[in-house]
Amino acid sequence: MTQPLSNQESPGKAVVVAIDGPAASGKGTLSQRIADAFGFAHLDTGVLYRAVGVSVLRAGGDPADNAAAARAAYELHPEHPILQEVALRTDEAAQAASKVAAVPEVRAALLDFQRRFASHPPGGAPGAVLDGRDIGTVVCPDAQAKLFITASVEVRAERRLKELQRRGIPAISSDVLEDMKARDARDSQRAVAPLRPAADAFVLDTSALDADQVFSMAVAHIGSKTGLKPAA
Repeated sequence: MTQPLSNQESPGKAVVVAIDGPAASGKGTLSQRIADAFGFAHLDTGVLYRAVGVSVLRAGGDPADNAAAARAAYELHPEHPILQEVALRTDEAAQAASKVAAVPEVRAALLDFQRRFASHPPGGAPGAVLDGRDIGTVVCPDAQAKLFITASVEVRAERRLKELQRRGIPAISSDVLEDMKARDARDSQRAVAPLRPAADAFVLDTSALDADQVFSMAVAHIGSKTGLKPAA
């Protein structure tokens, strides 16, 4: 991996790229690609919330139960085996994550985890890419580069449907669309850290763009903010 130099960032200071957006916007794939290109560490913060939600379900609880969700969040740590489980990629985990994310105590418990990752990227990486729902607004408001990746709810529902079909999971188009709308409502209307672009974020609508176009535009924005260039 490349370890590019910047003419704008001081030595020893980790560069932070914050990427936010709704479900199925493409931010996760983009974030990993950006991290690989710049030699940065990557944290999909949604995995943390999925882990909390799944932990609550396995304990026989309700992800919407504040006490149960908070307890699971405080028990989560970087080496917890649940963080590596494929079960976190199921739709059930996604629904549970959206519910526990609305619990203030859960967000508080996971905030320090995310900020430590950003300020001290693992493996000695010169920077970190974090993607989620409130990275640029709450977790890393001072991130050098902020992006908000979005797309129409219809496009995102179609992407999710195709993903489920590739994994052999039966799904009905209308149900996926309604689930997507419900998740959007929960994410944008919650009292704590609602989903919204940071005031200084670069908003990128991917509805009519392919992955390479999105990547090129994101890299150009990051370069304009940090002076960094990815490896050739």
